[in-house]
Amino acid sequence: MDDDYDVLIVGAGVSGIGMACQLATKCPDKRMAILERRTSMGGTWDLFRYPGVRSDSDMLTYGFRFRPWMGASVFADGPSIKRYLTETAREYRVDEKIQFSLRILRSEWLSAEKHWVVTAAEEDTGNERHFTCSFLVVATGYYNFDRGYLPTFPGKERFKGLFIHPQHWPERVDYRGKRVVVIGSGATAVTIVPSLAREAAHVIMLQRSPSYVFPFPGKDPLGVVLRRVLSTRWAYALLRRRNVLIQRSMYRFSRRFPRLARSLLLASARRRLGPGFDMSHFSPSYMPWDERLCVAPDGDLYEALRENRASVITDRIETFTERGIALKSGRELEADIVVAATGLDLQVLGGMELRVDGEVKKAGDRMTYKGVLVQDIPNFAILLGYTNAAWTLRVDVAADYVCRLLKEMDRRRVRVVTPRAPSGELQNEGILDALKAGYVRRGGALMPRQGRDVPWRVLHHYEKDRVMFRRSVDDPALEWGAAAPRPVLQA
Repeated sequence: MDDDYDVLIVGAGVSGIGMACQLATKCPDKRMAILERRTSMGGTWDLFRYPGVRSDSDMLTYGFRFRPWMGASVFADGPSIKRYLTETAREYRVDEKIQFSLRILRSEWLSAEKHWVVTAAEEDTGNERHFTCSFLVVATGYYNFDRGYLPTFPGKERFKGLFIHPQHWPERVDYRGKRVVVIGSGATAVTIVPSLAREAAHVIMLQRSPSYVFPFPGKDPLGVVLRRVLSTRWAYALLRRRNVLIQRSMYRFSRRFPRLARSLLLASARRRLGPGFDMSHFSPSYMPWDERLCVAPDGDLYEALRENRASVITDRIETFTERGIALKSGRELEADIVVAATGLDLQVLGGMELRVDGEVKKAGDRMTYKGVLVQDIPNFAILLGYTNAAWTLRVDVAADYVCRLLKEMDRRRVRVVTPRAPSGELQNEGILDALKAGYVRRGGALMPRQGRDVPWRVLHHYEKDRVMFRRSVDDPALEWGAAAPRPVLQA
């Protein structure tokens, strides 16, 4: 074997860097490496390069709990987030642990040896490399980095202009003075339209159905004041806690009083757009948080629409033409550039094959324990964030749990820990199924299943997760010691 480690982390994005930093601090004796497919760290923030790319969570909650975010903006752009991750990795010296340009092909647990064998291919040569580790952590997120979701558009090959998917934005695209159509109404479209509208001749957001767009202040005056009178860490902790409470309260209010929340969101949009705007373009058929809310910092999308630098059309595509897009209504949209902001494709474990003693194991056939360990898979963790709050909130507490688990293994002097579920626990429901987004409907079956109750059920509830993770690591659901493969228990 080329390399042997105590802990191997797959992915050098937000989750992987967060896990590595906590491991370096709390388990400094563990030999660690991070395997990353790309040539640079950052994950999502290294991949996405489209104009205006930014977080849709405030940075006080998206930043790591252990390293304050010092930027002035509530929502940071992609390059700023990538820089924050790079600086964090350097500060905790985990940048030295990253091995780049390695695509993970498969990972196999060998019970006799009590370790994982991870097979990776070098991106430039295709040569295989092999790593062994006692504990494997997958921090690759849940979408496919190779391609975004692209529906079949009739006649697309006839279009003479430039066609782009935001996930693969070319390095140099001159859209100044150009007519642009952005297909989509989700977070990417809501981000990219106002950014393009600053220089394009005109931008049309072409949507099949509307989304809720919530205007949120781009600056935080209280944050400025607290940073002047308190230490950085105290100010960050207080502001972060405040934002968590605000987010959670808004979410709970929306779920408990969906019609009132809908009315408030639509009223906010109406104030921003003016009395003459056709509100059908921002009146979804679903209730708030059936899908994730889109955020418009300082209402930038509404501003672009109000100033006629952009417009929105709700219609369906009949076919592409040489000059643009023909709609079902009979209207034709002429365009120099078409941007297909049509969403993501789900992918679990970064596309790797997972085996236990030669038998392939699929994540979509089993549950997660506390949303971190995976049923009947020894010495294995997966880091996934929230769908209804900042991703990093959950990664922080999950990474802390993995460190505590490793310490408990050392204390017990055992080499293996495996979560075992009781009979009848498995449900025919995925961990993302509560979210009705298109990418979940298309690929939700790939994700781990839900159980009847905690700890086999993912709640997407930060406060309840914090209580759950604070409990003792010792749990009857965990089998300590030698692990033999068992079949998945069916409901």
